[in-house]
Amino acid sequence: MSKKTYLIQYIFFITLLVIHSKGMTQERKMQLKEKTKEMIYHSFNGYMNFGFPDDELKPVSCTGRTRDYANPNNYGINDVLGNFTLTLVDSLDTLAVIGDKEAFQVAVNKVINTLNFECDCKIQIFEVNIRILGGLLSAHLFAISDEYGVKLDNYNNELLDLAYDLGKRLLPAFENSDTGIPLARVNLKKGVLPDEINNCSAGAGTLILEFGTLSRLTGDMSFEEYARKALFKLWEKRSSKDLLGIGINANSENWKYNTSGIGAGIDSIYEYMLKGYVLFGDPDYLKMFSDAYSSIKNYIKNKDGLYVNVNMNTGKAVAKNMDGLTAFFPGLQVLMGDIDEAIHLHQIFIELWKKYHAIPEKYDFNFKNIVVNSYLLRPEFIESNYMLYQVFITLI
Repeated sequence: MSKKTYLIQYIFFITLLVIHSKGMTQERKMQLKEKTKEMIYHSFNGYMNFGFPDDELKPVSCTGRTRDYANPNNYGINDVLGNFTLTLVDSLDTLAVIGDKEAFQVAVNKVINTLNFECDCKIQIFEVNIRILGGLLSAHLFAISDEYGVKLDNYNNELLDLAYDLGKRLLPAFENSDTGIPLARVNLKKGVLPDEINNCSAGAGTLILEFGTLSRLTGDMSFEEYARKALFKLWEKRSSKDLLGIGINANSENWKYNTSGIGAGIDSIYEYMLKGYVLFGDPDYLKMFSDAYSSIKNYIKNKDGLYVNVNMNTGKAVAKNMDGLTAFFPGLQVLMGDIDEAIHLHQIFIELWKKYHAIPEKYDFNFKNIVVNSYLLRPEFIESNYMLYQVFITLI
């Protein structure tokens, strides 16, 4: 893309924001706000009426879905569905954000009265950490805070107690590793099973926010220590070009996949480096992210402005694909303060959205076609769009 084309797109992007902001009345904004709440209630009530206490609701049959007990190796389902009312826990902070204290109270009580982690089920640390542990911790903070208008009466830290119980059940992933890099999966009742040896970089390095918060709230610093050690151990194994691979043997520290990028298998490790600094103020996290970000721009970003997969040792491109998860990166660039780069990358995803009305799970920019044609309702593109909107709304 030429500098002239980029400048035109840059001006067009800002102009759209200005027109949109100036043209939308307060009444229209309130209408959209209420419409959003209607959709949230429709989704949540549908789950509670037809899916609860299973983990998810199947929208066509209006029946619940939980673990695939017939096939324990169905990781696509079993990694995250632990028969622990996942959607209910996932929805707690949403009810708090929209300010519905009554619904929040009812949902919290449901969790307190039904959630139990004494489950003979193998789950993935990454998914359960960001959704269940993170969901419990964020809801707990809403429940005890005077700031948001949803502080709960007669609440006695039950959500935090559940989070602490879950956190302890995840620790065997660290304790049974020879290196401090956690194993990918644990059985919530039995601990780590013998066949676990590998993890992806995102799975092993995307823990510090939740584990660190759990430590700060409970006083048990082991969680933060384990997560911090894991993140820095991964960073120690980077290549001479400061690039990380996608998959690693947690016991030998040998890279299983020496492909590097910013998409699936590695994406959120960069997010947690920077947000670890934002949340905890530790400059080591910022230094790590800054070095990683420089290498991303030097090797993973190509001359066309695409962020592609490369060999971590040579920096040479191995594919010209970008997957849907990559759409998170402009939002992270906003947080970093690299607004120009954020706009440039986000514009690529805007073009995909305009063409397909969704972000394909994987797109090949070399042949200009979809590689994986599913759309999993991922939030990354919308989150980045929101982050950029917040930047420019302050300039209007």
